[in-house]
Amino acid sequence: MAEQNHTTTVKGIIARTKGEPVELVDVVIPAPGPNDVIVKIQACGVCHTDLAYRDGGISNDYPFLLGHEAAGVVETVGDRVTHVAPGDYVVLNWRAVCGECRACKKGEPKYCFNTHNASQKMTLTDGTELEAALGIGAFIEKTLVHEGQCTKVNDSEDPAVAGLLGCGIMAGLGAAVNTGDIKRGESAAVIGVGGVGMAAVAGAALAGATPIIAIDVSDAKLARAKEEFGATHTINSKDLTDDQLIEKVQELTGGFGVDVVVDAVGIPQTYKQAFYIRDLAGRVVLVGVPTPDMKLELPLLDVFGRGGSLKSSWYGDCLPERDFPMYVDLHLEGRFPLDRFVDERIGLGDVEQAFETMKAGKVLRSVVEFK
Repeated sequence: MAEQNHTTTVKGIIARTKGEPVELVDVVIPAPGPNDVIVKIQACGVCHTDLAYRDGGISNDYPFLLGHEAAGVVETVGDRVTHVAPGDYVVLNWRAVCGECRACKKGEPKYCFNTHNASQKMTLTDGTELEAALGIGAFIEKTLVHEGQCTKVNDSEDPAVAGLLGCGIMAGLGAAVNTGDIKRGESAAVIGVGGVGMAAVAGAALAGATPIIAIDVSDAKLARAKEEFGATHTINSKDLTDDQLIEKVQELTGGFGVDVVVDAVGIPQTYKQAFYIRDLAGRVVLVGVPTPDMKLELPLLDVFGRGGSLKSSWYGDCLPERDFPMYVDLHLEGRFPLDRFVDERIGLGDVEQAFETMKAGKVLRSVVEFK
């Protein structure tokens, strides 16, 4: 279908003001620009980032159109779109590589500093422009994105499962496989096994790490990490000092520490733990997102003396066009447990309750399904 000149009004979830409950409202989608696409959303995961938008942890550009871990079907395309066509089954991504920025020109498109977004804003019925979460905005029946934000995947995949690659699961998985570059036979630890950390555990297992040590304060999450996602050992760190945690990790690694540690929490305490539970020349990967007020203090001599590398993982250092289809196929082949991250399926009006469920640590992911 070529570019149309009319608007479309659909239902969507917005955060109107900081910290207030989200609202189900009418949202106006403009006609797509030349490189824009309207996607009919089939499912969208509820991510901590959406909660951060609602609570002012990202910016103060309210109102926000929430949701970004989504899969759906391309419905309408602009007249210059070549990347996708109506009827294509896609996962939405927030790294639509531009090919022109300094990162892309250096051959590092995983760091693209100028990713594409839709040419226009979606609005409320009174004309108020909405800031789409991560440039997507997918707690909505249909959304407007740039064609580069659409990644085609195998249409046999359940949308509730496929959409999770759009953010959190890819972030954790990629932190282990891409940023951490775990090699077969290397040892790995993951601190914090919520959705992102559990994906890092699964990524370490896929890469062939051994042992894989899951660290958390919840026995229930640790049990799942071992039973469902590939951890070989677990440590409940709730009542341990940092020194005791280091000792337990060393006991499991011949006295040395692990080759790769993924910090999926992102606070100074867990980062320090990650720094010291690794082996000499080991790698630390930070994928948990800190808040602006957090400060880190480490002895500079230890930073020098322990060697290795300290890395941050943005979006799991993924390339959506390469990674999304691959991991969907691995799941469909029974080689990656992507479906096990979906703990509940909910309706569009249940997002606020899903935030509470998520904060209570009861699920890896709640997923909004559109019938």
